[in-house]
Amino acid sequence: MSNTSKVLQGKIALITGWSRGLGAATALALAAEGADVVISYVASAEKATAVVDELKKQGVRAIAIQSDQGDPSSAADLIDAVVSHFGKLDILVNNAAIAIQGQRVDDPDLNVEELDRQWRINVLGAVATTRAAAGKLTDGGRIIFIGSALGERVSFPAAADYAATKAAIVGYAKGVGRDLGPRNITVNVVQPGIMPTDMVKAAAHNLPKSVMDLHAIRRIATVEEVAATVSFLAGPNAAYITGGVLNVAGGFQI
Repeated sequence: MSNTSKVLQGKIALITGWSRGLGAATALALAAEGADVVISYVASAEKATAVVDELKKQGVRAIAIQSDQGDPSSAADLIDAVVSHFGKLDILVNNAAIAIQGQRVDDPDLNVEELDRQWRINVLGAVATTRAAAGKLTDGGRIIFIGSALGERVSFPAAADYAATKAAIVGYAKGVGRDLGPRNITVNVVQPGIMPTDMVKAAAHNLPKSVMDLHAIRRIATVEEVAATVSFLAGPNAAYITGGVLNVAGGFQI
């Protein structure tokens, strides 16, 4: 593929929380289109370095920056580091999140501390990163939030808080899209279904029939399919799509 065919050539992209599988796949997808890429990580510097090495093999510039989205006060430093290193920021992918599920809200042993941490990372952290980036994104830039099909349809118990964090992101993204529209910055949400990521591990490949029956397409998503949707939204052909919520969930939401 020649450089002229790479629609993100010259763009700088930040993907938060690369280590959940989708983040790494998204970084590789954007790099394949020519974007220079920054990934943020909390721990596992060695793994982050390995992803950076893979990105560089595609002929792009890439770095990893340690930043904890669970500490919203760190967001400004992350964005400043990206702009300081590359001179600008064109694409922000708010990917970092955790999934705390398995307890109903009336469970007497409900782990409230972990659920509150989930809100800090999934919502407050994403909000803080977006606020820090908003004034520094180039005009015509992109913000893409990774949501979840559970934000639209909660089809099983013991996922209330997780689903609510993802639903909250949809409302926030639409508001940000309204705010930044005059600068031609688009803001969209990609809602994946079940994927084979660290969050669900082996269970993703051993789902009960009752869960698969909820899907029109009777398989789980691949991270590459979701990353391709993010890559499309980051590119020039999506310049007039904003405030959108795109489900990549095999018809789970139907």
